[in-house]
Amino acid sequence: MKIERRGVILVICAPSGTGKSTLIKRLMKEYSNIAFSVSCTTRKPRAGEVDGKDYHFLDKDEFLRRRDAGFFAEWANVHDNFYGTPKQATLDFLEQGRDLLFDIDVQGANQLRQNLAQGAYIFIVPPSKKVLVERLVGRATDAPEVIARRLDNARAELNEARHFDYIIVNDVLELAYYDLRAIYLAERTKRESLPGVLDRLLAEW
Repeated sequence: MKIERRGVILVICAPSGTGKSTLIKRLMKEYSNIAFSVSCTTRKPRAGEVDGKDYHFLDKDEFLRRRDAGFFAEWANVHDNFYGTPKQATLDFLEQGRDLLFDIDVQGANQLRQNLAQGAYIFIVPPSKKVLVERLVGRATDAPEVIARRLDNARAELNEARHFDYIIVNDVLELAYYDLRAIYLAERTKRESLPGVLDRLLAEW
């Protein structure tokens, strides 16, 4: 019997320097059914970017028109460019049995929670402030004032973590990945992700 399933949503947030990108890349490499959501944006395409694949590129007036019409599940203004996630396209994608991953900030996560009313909300944290500072300094990519700003942002983001479903402490990368993988696999087997399975089985009795 072919088991039809509904896709799941993973919403992953974390302060800069916690290793979020590394964990996401590993999960998506292991599970090809996971895709990034394709957002709309008003910024200009960069070299090599394809409309409809990397982003849906819109002019500002069209973006605002769609925003005001309730087109987006979440949206944000970042450095004078707008970004947003199409709501209906997201729901359609899930109905096809595909899983979607959102790598967004806590404000976007809050909007998704309100507008989609589904998904697993995962917050990745460092084991301590000291370790986070060491990681940010060790990257040698940011000036001291940028690191200070990232630490201030991390405190504000950690205050929002209490609203998330799962907390993963990324102390040992391998163990943190096992936690992320376990959450994803558990979400795939939730009753809501397997619509009709019980009804079909009970119909055989």
